[in-house]
Amino acid sequence: MILTADIPGERLDAFLARCAEGLTRSAAQKLIEEGAVTRNGRPGKKNDKLNLGDTVEYTIPEPKEVDIKPTEMALDIVYEDEDVVVINKPKGLVVHPAAGHQDDTLVNGLLYAMGDDLSGINGELRPGIVHRIDKDTSGLLAVAKNDLAHTMLASQLKDHTMARTYEAIVCGSFREDSGTVDAPIGRHPSDRKKMCVIARNSKEAVTHWEVVKRYRGYTHIRCKLETGRTHQIRVHMAHIGHPILGDTVYGHKKPELGQDSQCLHAGALCFRHPRDGRPVMVFAPMPEYFQKVIEKLEKMG
Repeated sequence: MILTADIPGERLDAFLARCAEGLTRSAAQKLIEEGAVTRNGRPGKKNDKLNLGDTVEYTIPEPKEVDIKPTEMALDIVYEDEDVVVINKPKGLVVHPAAGHQDDTLVNGLLYAMGDDLSGINGELRPGIVHRIDKDTSGLLAVAKNDLAHTMLASQLKDHTMARTYEAIVCGSFREDSGTVDAPIGRHPSDRKKMCVIARNSKEAVTHWEVVKRYRGYTHIRCKLETGRTHQIRVHMAHIGHPILGDTVYGHKKPELGQDSQCLHAGALCFRHPRDGRPVMVFAPMPEYFQKVIEKLEKMG
């Protein structure tokens, strides 16, 4: 694919992420590092500053054969057609293989259930995965069954037209009934496993929230993501003084109400179908662990 630079001074990786359909910035950087991107016919570097009219050519390599063990597991499929499948992921299930999780991830289960019927755009470790949710977050996850679907869904994530709604129990009470957290998120400067609200080396992050019900010392809220940064809701809620119940990484260090991981559920997903543009709305009921927390809160008054 050939593109023409339209903003002088823009970094090469940022330009690709903005203009190349379906490419995230990290994916663009990977292509550049692999020598698959040229600027005016010469190999580019990710921090190259473009001139107006520069010609940028990139090639997306053919997907490698996936070397991951398919694993039989029960998948809660709540929507499926020839292009997309939406999974209701349980708490505790890792989305894709990583250190310590090679054969027990959602990807392993998808490969067993669907074989080669998954997109290859995200590479051999993440076939079909368009976006992800944390291991201890439950709820809806869209998976692409071909590269067309992957590209179109990734584009909707990028332009914020894929609507993702989460249910959460947070600590403390809100005075307002709704609000917005608009605060950039980046890697924590001293703990590389964590994210934080930070001005430098960060990305725009916007979370809209509304109160569902107030309890003694806790609040049930509904969050809508405008952006999709790593740990976004967890970081934003902690940032405004209302960490998610059970989140011992960003919130209180001791478990409360029997919760030792975040009480966060991706309950609704809405997107335009990648083939014909029709709206697709999918919902996942509150899981048992979330319902039990609600029952405890109801008894507390």
